[in-house]
Amino acid sequence: MSILARAALASMMLFALPIVASAQIALGISINVAPPILPVYEQPPMPDEGYLWTPGYWAYGEDGYYWVPGTWILPPTAGYLWTPGYWGADGGDFQWHDGYWGETVGFYGGVNYGFGYGGRGYEGGYWRGGQLFYNHSVTNFGSVHVTHVYNRTVINNMSIRRVSFNGGSGGTHARATADELAAARGPHVEATAGQRQHIEAARSNPSLRFSANKGRPSIAATSRPGELTGAHVVAARTARTAPHAAGAPSATRATEHTTAPREPSAPREAPAQHAAPAAREPTPQREVPAQRAAPPEREAPAQREAPAHTAPSRPAAPPSRPAAEHAPPAHAPAEHAPQEHAEQQHSDDHEHHSL
Repeated sequence: MSILARAALASMMLFALPIVASAQIALGISINVAPPILPVYEQPPMPDEGYLWTPGYWAYGEDGYYWVPGTWILPPTAGYLWTPGYWGADGGDFQWHDGYWGETVGFYGGVNYGFGYGGRGYEGGYWRGGQLFYNHSVTNFGSVHVTHVYNRTVINNMSIRRVSFNGGSGGTHARATADELAAARGPHVEATAGQRQHIEAARSNPSLRFSANKGRPSIAATSRPGELTGAHVVAARTARTAPHAAGAPSATRATEHTTAPREPSAPREAPAQHAAPAAREPTPQREVPAQRAAPPEREAPAQREAPAHTAPSRPAAPPSRPAAEHAPPAHAPAEHAPQEHAEQQHSDDHEHHSL
């Protein structure tokens, strides 16, 4: 009977092992070397409905820092969310604060892990009525059909500031709120067996050590815990996107500013076009003498007035036809002069219209 009692007691203790009863969060190792910045990577597709995203982070082992890839995890129970662990600076030391499961998300140092973990809370989903609702804007569903989906925009500046620790020089300056402290003091569950398996797989993989990948792990995230190979393994793209993303706004504005001045320079190429055929085309436009011919039609009344003046003069001196012949020339210059003046006015009007 005593053996059975001890076995029952041991099983009960094993069952209750994940539950953290103390009011303090479990603290891990403490070192005097700051963790590297967080790499940039894409979220792999979820394996099935009901999984919750847990972000990647830098852990520390015998060989220094190594990367624990982000992955999808089944929560230990419905209604629980994941509070990521984080490094906290204390003087010249950096201490690891373990993550945990609970009904609300606690404090994780203000570290922006991305994909809904922007430094406060979790914007990738929530529980309601025993069902997990996913935010479409930060979740990669892949080919999985998800029943409960909503869409809420999340601003993520992870590519600009990827600090992986809180406090000290260069760390985040976030402080825990009353609600976050209450979440830490309340009942919560430590990492699941799948998560611990995942950590061990990362620890034993030499390519995930910082000394080997220089902050750009080839396995930055996976769809399932512990699976570090396959089609749904995502590599970090720090070298390609971190500088670009950090400078994307300025780079975009720079191109906008450079293209704006270049647009006026396009007309400068037009002189080359005007130099050959376009410069000669204005002369065809000056063939508006056809249009200038129109004013002579306006001067037709003036010519009609001339006959009106000359008509009486002709009967007055019929024999002296030569004088009459000389008289029209005298009037002719007078008639031509107004025509030239009219042409000048018309040309002035034409130039004015051309302006």
